[in-house]
Amino acid sequence: MNASPSLVDELMSQLQGAPMQQMAQQLGTDTQQTQSAVGAALPLLLGALGQNAAQPQGAADLLGALQRDHSAAMPQGLGGLGDLLGSVLGGAQGGGAQGGVAGLGGGADILGHIFGGNQQRAEAGLGQATGLGGNAGNLLQMLAPIVMAFLASRVQSGGLDAGGLGQALGQERERAQAQGGLGGGLLGSLLDQDGDGQVGIGDLFKIGGAFLGGRR
Repeated sequence: MNASPSLVDELMSQLQGAPMQQMAQQLGTDTQQTQSAVGAALPLLLGALGQNAAQPQGAADLLGALQRDHSAAMPQGLGGLGDLLGSVLGGAQGGGAQGGVAGLGGGADILGHIFGGNQQRAEAGLGQATGLGGNAGNLLQMLAPIVMAFLASRVQSGGLDAGGLGQALGQERERAQAQGGLGGGLLGSLLDQDGDGQVGIGDLFKIGGAFLGGRR
């Protein structure tokens, strides 16, 4: 089970080619920089989801959101992610960057659930580490619906319950932190809210509950 490809690796392989070029075009960056930024953003997103899933009721809340809002979002077939990305960008290719950002409202909402009050910190860290600057937020908004649709398809195809989903995302978080790199470093600094270099129980309370926070 541990030898299986990580969720990050699976998603990266599916984003190669046209989807990566589409994101680069939307961001106004070259494909190589976009690829590097996506390689940092995916561990950050999935690791943060793993942190949320580790909270009481976190995995169950996430599973409910995936089944309710994202289960039909991933188109089937070879063009699946490209088709989804096209709908995420809202037909922005003809309307310039402004139209593209306007079409990313759903992604912004998802990021709010994933990162909670740490969204700006996550976006700033990614922008600084990858050279994307303010475009990092736009990249995360593109990737967030794709990550959720990908997870929903995995839940559906693998018959995952809340425990299985939480375990899979927990492994992604641990793998990202163990491997380091841009994504692992960003995730570690995000989780280490008190700056002591360790992710302790105080940090968990500060970053956790992103899915629960909107209900208060």
